[in-house]
Amino acid sequence: MDSQSYRRARQAHWDELANRLDRWKGWGAYYHRRLAEIHRFLIAPGQRVIEIGCAQGDLLAAVRPAIGVGVDFSVEMVRRAAKRHPKLRFIQADAHDLQSLGETFDVIILSDLVNDLWDVQRVLQQLSRLSIPRTRVILNFYSRLWELPLALAECLRLGRPTLHQNWLTVEDMYGLLRLADFEVIQRWEEVLCPLPIPFLAALSNRYLVRLWPLKMLALTNFLVAQPRAQRRPSDTEPMVSVVIPARNEAGNISDIFTRTPELGRGTELVFVEGHSTDNTYGAIEKAIAEHPERRCKLIKQSGVGKGDAVRLGFSESSGEILMILDADLTVSPEDLYRFHEALCSGKGEFANGVRLVYPMEKQAMRFINLLGNKFFSLAFSWLLGQPVKDTLCGTKALWKSDYARIAADRSYFGDFDPFGDFDLLFGAAKLRLKIVEVPIRYGERTYGATNIQRWKHGWLLLKMIAVAAARIKFV
Repeated sequence: MDSQSYRRARQAHWDELANRLDRWKGWGAYYHRRLAEIHRFLIAPGQRVIEIGCAQGDLLAAVRPAIGVGVDFSVEMVRRAAKRHPKLRFIQADAHDLQSLGETFDVIILSDLVNDLWDVQRVLQQLSRLSIPRTRVILNFYSRLWELPLALAECLRLGRPTLHQNWLTVEDMYGLLRLADFEVIQRWEEVLCPLPIPFLAALSNRYLVRLWPLKMLALTNFLVAQPRAQRRPSDTEPMVSVVIPARNEAGNISDIFTRTPELGRGTELVFVEGHSTDNTYGAIEKAIAEHPERRCKLIKQSGVGKGDAVRLGFSESSGEILMILDADLTVSPEDLYRFHEALCSGKGEFANGVRLVYPMEKQAMRFINLLGNKFFSLAFSWLLGQPVKDTLCGTKALWKSDYARIAADRSYFGDFDPFGDFDLLFGAAKLRLKIVEVPIRYGERTYGATNIQRWKHGWLLLKMIAVAAARIKFV
C-alpha cells in the first residue's frame, strides 16, 4: 500500500468510526477519560493549544484552552467536534500537510496519533511551524507490549477498530523527535488497567504504574518535548536580578558587592534583610552608598524564613532573569555567570546549582548533611521526573515570566516551604520546565553561623516528599 492508498483507507476508516461512536460500547471510554485527567494535570488552563488528530474534540475541550484548535483527517469527526464544542475551532486537514496553519501554540497534543501515521517523521517536522521556543509537545502512544491484547480486544469488540498500527518504542520516538529538531524533557508510563474495575483501576493507574517493574506493563507511553535549544540573539540580552536573603551576614556584604558580576544588560542586587542581630541592614546601607555604580534594592523582611525572603525579593525585582545567591558566600558569586549562560543558551529553563560534583572544602558540609542531600536528591529525581542531584543548593535561576506562572499556581502545593528551594522546584516540575544542573564549588562559611537546623528541617523535607508524591507523582 502506498501513502495515498493508506490515507484514503484512513479517511474511510475514521468517517465510518465517527458514525458508530454513538452506539459504541467498550473499555475505550474509561481509557480516554483517564487520558483527559492526565492532560488536564499537564496543561494549565488558558493556554493556546492545538490537538492534531482531535477526533470529536473531547480531549482538547478538557484542558480548557484560551485558544483551542483541533485538526482531524475525518470530515465527519470535524463536523461532530464543532457541534459538541462550539467555542473551539476545528479544521479538516491531513497531519502530514499543515502548511495552511499560520499560528503558533503553547501546547501541541498528539494523543494516540503516531501509531496511525504513514510518515511520523514528516508530521513531527510539520510541528516546527506551529511552535515557539517555549512550546511543549505532549505525545502519548501505545506500548508495543499491548499489540496482542489490543488486537484481541478489537476482535471481541471491546475496543475501537483500528488500522494497521506503527508499534513504536520510546527509543524510536526519541530518535524521530531528534530528527525533527525536538528534544525530550520527560517520559513516563500511564494506564496499567484500562478497564473500569472498581478500586483496582484507581490503585493500578495512580500508584502501581509508577513503580518498577509494573510500569513496564503500562498501556501508553507519555513524552513531553520542546523545540531544540537555540541561543537568544545578542541584542536581546536580559537584565538579571540577584536576590540575596541576608540574616546575620554583615561580614559578607562588602564581598557581595565586589564579587558579583555584571551579567547581560546589567545586574540588580536585591537584598532582603531578615531580622538580623549583627547590623546586617546597616552594613548593606553603607555598601550601597559606597557603590553608586551598582543597581541595588534593600528590603526589610516582615515575615520569617528564607522562602518568604526569596518570594519578597522576586516580587520586587526588575530583571528578566531571577537568581538567588546565599549571603553566606559558600557559593561563589563569580559562578553566577554559569546560571546566566544556561538560561540564555536555551540549554535549560530552570538552573539548579549542584554542590555534590566537585570536592568540598573541609568544613563546607557536615557528613550527615551530605548523606541527607544524597537521599533527598534520589527521592526528588524520582518524584519530579528529571535529574535533581542537589535539592538544597540555595543558588537557582529562572526566567521571571516562568516564576510568575509558578507563583500563580502556588496554591496547588500550598505554602509549606520555609527554604524556597522546593517551592520553585515543584513549580518548575509541574510546568514541565527543563531543569538543568549547574555544578559549582561549595566553600566554607567565613563569617557567622548557619541558619539550618538539621533535624528540624530534615523532618520538614520528609513532609515535602509526601507533598510532592501526592501532588506530582501519584495524580
